[in-house]
Amino acid sequence: MKPLDLNFICQTLDLPMPSENQPVSRIVTDSRDIQDGDVFFALAGERFDAHDFVEDVLAAGATAVVVSREDCAALKGALKVNDTLAALQKLAKAWCENVNPFVFGITGSSGKTTVKEMLAGVLRHRFGDEAVLATAGNFNNHIGLPLTLLKLNEKHRYAVIEMGMNHFGELSLLTRIAGPNVALVNNALRAHVGCGFDGVGDIAKAKSEIYEGLLSDGIALIPCEDANIATFEAATAQLNAQSFGVASGDVHAENIELKPLSCEFDLVRGNERVAVVLPVPGRHNVHNAVAAAALALAAGLSLTEVSDGLKNFSNIKGRLNIKQGIKDATLIDDTYNANPDSMKAAIDVLAAMPAPRIFVMGDMGELGEDEAVAMHAEVGAYARDKGIEAAYFVGDNSVEAAETFGAEGLWFADKDPLIQVLSHDLPERATVLVKGSRFMKMEEVVEALAATTA
Repeated sequence: MKPLDLNFICQTLDLPMPSENQPVSRIVTDSRDIQDGDVFFALAGERFDAHDFVEDVLAAGATAVVVSREDCAALKGALKVNDTLAALQKLAKAWCENVNPFVFGITGSSGKTTVKEMLAGVLRHRFGDEAVLATAGNFNNHIGLPLTLLKLNEKHRYAVIEMGMNHFGELSLLTRIAGPNVALVNNALRAHVGCGFDGVGDIAKAKSEIYEGLLSDGIALIPCEDANIATFEAATAQLNAQSFGVASGDVHAENIELKPLSCEFDLVRGNERVAVVLPVPGRHNVHNAVAAAALALAAGLSLTEVSDGLKNFSNIKGRLNIKQGIKDATLIDDTYNANPDSMKAAIDVLAAMPAPRIFVMGDMGELGEDEAVAMHAEVGAYARDKGIEAAYFVGDNSVEAAETFGAEGLWFADKDPLIQVLSHDLPERATVLVKGSRFMKMEEVVEALAATTA
């Protein structure tokens, strides 16, 4: 394996070799986060241009800066390319091929981060923390994915790479950079329908792009219970494809028992099975666990190794986190993000909890003007039909959900009055689900309702 140094960078980017080779500590794009030995890529966007800060970056100790602007090219330490983003992506691909870990590519409308963390946990339990690199936070786009791959080192045996998208062609680019050994679409649901997609069918086609970057001997994992299974089957017709699902597929679950705070099921592949105790609630998390299992099994792990790893899974911040609230309430913090289908999945979890049950909903984004009204109304009706006793709604579109929920639903234009009223009216020992899209910052409601400790 070659080291990450100036020679490697210049050779990869077809630049003149440096007069003096130097080791590289990190590849960075944030001018506020510079350490000695870093190489800085000056990216430019609609509202920013990092070329404006390259002199400060060099003064802060960067070994080199990769630039495309002519006025920066003469600076000592500058490496001139035509397109800094394309150069970053090219370098990431070359570095990943150099380190040569086993790469997992994961996408989906919902649950992809949970699947990523479940899989990473299984791998770390089996091989140790140092052997596994996983996408951090939301570093799953055309900038974040290359930066993730550039964190690979010689100790990493596995790279668990999450890939996000909101337009056609994005996953095609990302998967070709990462070159996964195994690629999985978790599902295609009603997220991003307001981003130029003509319905969920289009979303499924865009998600299927992840299979384009598979290595020649790679494995494509498809969700066989998804409504758009035909799209995934067509995209993988010439590939080594395997299926997964909750109740059916090459890898699936049987004897499912859903509990308020956990799930138990048998994980099945062919004639093999193993009992799984998953310490998070919800049928959708059974699906996520089966997806993670299918990925691990495709890499050669055993059913027992998968089960052992899953039982130690701890949920991700803002995803069905159980917290203690004021008035002895149980808070379900599911505030990370939302779409209509993930809203319903969270309501299912709430419906299985002790009464009185309260649903606090913020607006869902990226649904499109035409679809947003109907989809918010649909969620309100679903909560009503599931027997949820009371609901509080906030946001312009959530008024539609309040109307379909009925008389026990209250709507607020802003979070502050909602918090004030709910804090006052909250009954003792209630179960409260809080959920909304990221831009709504519904975690502020959770923080206001959380019990304080001395």
